[in-house]
Amino acid sequence: MNTPMKRILHVTLALLAAAAPAVRAAEAARPNIVFIIADDMARDMMNWTREGRGKNLTPNLDRLAAEGVILEGQHIVSPVCTPSRFNCLTGRYASRDRSPEFVRLTEQAGQTIITWNAHILPDDPTLPKMLQKAGYRTGFAGKNHTMDSPRPPAVAPEADARAPAVAAKLRAYGAAMREAVRACGFDFAGAVYAGNAEQHKPAALRVHNMDYVAKAGLDFLDEAKAGPFFLYFAPTLCHSPYAPQQAWNADPLATPEGYLDKAPDVLPPRATLPARLKKAGIAGRNKEMVLWLDDAVGALLARLEANGMLDRTIVFFFNDNGQEGKGSIYQSATHNPSIVWRKGGFPCGRTCAARVTNLDFAPTILDLAGSPAPADAFDGVSFRPALEGGPWKDREALFFELGFTRGVLAGDWKYIALRYPPNPETLVDLRKTEEYGPIAKIIAQKAGPNPPPYGHIGGNNNEFKTLKGQAAYFDADQLYDLAADPGEQVNLAGKPEHAARLAEMKAALRTHLDRMPGGFADLKPAR
Repeated sequence: MNTPMKRILHVTLALLAAAAPAVRAAEAARPNIVFIIADDMARDMMNWTREGRGKNLTPNLDRLAAEGVILEGQHIVSPVCTPSRFNCLTGRYASRDRSPEFVRLTEQAGQTIITWNAHILPDDPTLPKMLQKAGYRTGFAGKNHTMDSPRPPAVAPEADARAPAVAAKLRAYGAAMREAVRACGFDFAGAVYAGNAEQHKPAALRVHNMDYVAKAGLDFLDEAKAGPFFLYFAPTLCHSPYAPQQAWNADPLATPEGYLDKAPDVLPPRATLPARLKKAGIAGRNKEMVLWLDDAVGALLARLEANGMLDRTIVFFFNDNGQEGKGSIYQSATHNPSIVWRKGGFPCGRTCAARVTNLDFAPTILDLAGSPAPADAFDGVSFRPALEGGPWKDREALFFELGFTRGVLAGDWKYIALRYPPNPETLVDLRKTEEYGPIAKIIAQKAGPNPPPYGHIGGNNNEFKTLKGQAAYFDADQLYDLAADPGEQVNLAGKPEHAARLAEMKAALRTHLDRMPGGFADLKPAR
């Protein structure tokens, strides 16, 4: 090699050597992310809300709330389990779902109908895939309920899960569920529940197993402790089934994949839950489930600390929907505070009033990871500037979609549009008489003459509370002044003095709908 070439090589190597520490420092500075998504928590299960203050024994969640940021302006776009998770993992509205079943329904109805039908496909862009590209190891533990999954095996409810043939089917199903999760961007998948615990077969497996889910999360933290990593931790709590014998007092060996050989030993013993609550003076329905969930959060924090990673980790705690109004887009479903924690907190302080939605988690996490996505990658936006106390301006409006409803929130005003497509009875399953029968009685009492045989999302038992509690439930147009009427009991849509406000809110919703797939009756005539 001639002298000039040697000189160039030496300079290049020197530059690379000088740059290496900076590269390693940049790698080390990237935070780990733990995203905890709880299932169906009511507001009185959270000590950081007015309704729940002091009513729960949750020292670990209380720590996150006290040391982190409570997002008081947190909203949920589609407040039932499946689309809410779709929103979090894709940063997109569920109306953008491309799964064949969803597309066929949209074509048949002329509008999107978002219920438990929002499915993430293996070729969809997702938050974990983007984090993988950014050098993160990604892990999943717990409830899926949105990523495209294999059909459960043909097993009778009364079957013996320990019978060799049944056990083999369950093991194969478990492997297929994990593979489906990995296909959507996760390097690690463990303790996967396809959906709700109460849907399992055989029936003996229709139980929660927080220890099982927690162990999978801890296994991932140990495997990925070199960092950076992203853990999506999705407990099945505090969703039904609620009976102790199907929850904290169930068989600790029971899982969706059959029976374990040995019960996980990663959380405080289940048998101590009632005694600990009694000692703390805490009483009430499902408080054991809340404490059990908190134990799992504590185990994650302790393992992060033991692995020397806690100081480099950002923890999100989010509840998938407001339980009080689940199955609707009233504020009791869409408005639900969440938490973001890191050591030392954030410059914005202990609370943040910024109006954000669960569409915003994906872009925010990528921004915090140092890999901000292009502006057109998501329907959501990064709220990192709000956390850091920088310039932040709330969006002019937030939009909501669920079933046969759409909504918009602007300032203190909320508009909800209820529009049934032609022949909706062909689009919703009213054959589940155990759910629809009681609903039908309330509808008949409330809807007046010729009531529709369905509510906002069909004939589902999730609609009980709003059917009973919302005065204008069946009004096609609903306008509420949340400052004067936070419970949305006085519909102002028909008041002449509010005609201009109604027109303004309808126009905002039309503008949004024009960007979305499908029509929506008069607000977006099908083309």
